[in-house]
Amino acid sequence: MTLQPLIDTTFAIQIHTVSAILAFVLGGLVLFRRKGDRLHRMGGRIWVGLMGLVCISSFFIHTLQLVGIWSPIHLLSAGTLAALVGGVRSAWLGRIAAHQQTMQWTYFGSLILAGYFTFMPGRIMYRMVFGGFETPHVPLAVGAAAGLAIVYWWHRLGRTRTPQASRP
Repeated sequence: MTLQPLIDTTFAIQIHTVSAILAFVLGGLVLFRRKGDRLHRMGGRIWVGLMGLVCISSFFIHTLQLVGIWSPIHLLSAGTLAALVGGVRSAWLGRIAAHQQTMQWTYFGSLILAGYFTFMPGRIMYRMVFGGFETPHVPLAVGAAAGLAIVYWWHRLGRTRTPQASRP
């Protein structure tokens, strides 16, 4: 593992990468611990801020240009910002089940699923973690890990769809 590919890239990619890694770790902690207490709310606020930084920084990254300077990842960023606003709004309105589902899907889609593609050969995260080795087995292993994460999250999301009390 080497940080050199990250050091050698643009400031926007550095901010984006560090924010995404921190959001991945903190989001996992917030999602898997007890809900509703002071630590959950504080961690959630920090996570939303980190995710906002991930999304905003992505608009300054133009390595994949499919429509002018834009790519599908920019649509994901806009959708993630909308989901974050919706998830926070649901919590404020006491719609806890909607809040949980929105935040879990946002974590899964914006960090786990999108993060999978950052480990494709030639990408910065791939070079950081695996060095210069261009082996086809690595994407397969990362894909298998992503598949396991999808199965786990699908199962976990199915368990959170039970009705919960919310404030009127």
